[in-house]
Amino acid sequence: MTSAARGILLVAACALIDVDGRILLAQRPEGKSLAGLWEFPGGKVEPGETPEETLVRELDEELGITTRIACLAPLTFASHTYETFHLLMPLYVCRRYEGIPAGREGQAIKWVRPQALRDYPMPPADEPLIPFLQDLL
Repeated sequence: MTSAARGILLVAACALIDVDGRILLAQRPEGKSLAGLWEFPGGKVEPGETPEETLVRELDEELGITTRIACLAPLTFASHTYETFHLLMPLYVCRRYEGIPAGREGQAIKWVRPQALRDYPMPPADEPLIPFLQDLL
């Protein structure tokens, strides 16, 4: 299947960083594709949304925290071909937000030190993002 036949899925992801320099990971819940794997919070960019708008919405929906577009800094992106679609995923860093993150959709969450990120099994598209975060932090 060619990439044109697969279609491109645009998903925005966020490396939420706490005052101790740890990164928040969320575990994909049972019943979803790639269930049990750990990922950076975020979600699909809806029609008419920018990736930054998506993250402001998704961080509120998934974690119950509030942030602003100005608090999101683009770091890198992932481009990965899955069996039925091609994923394009910009990764933003966010250090300023209000509220205490909690898994509002039944997902487990965990604050992880940058050097320990590889200890958590991740979807194939997320793994190449780790070195960029380790270099940053």
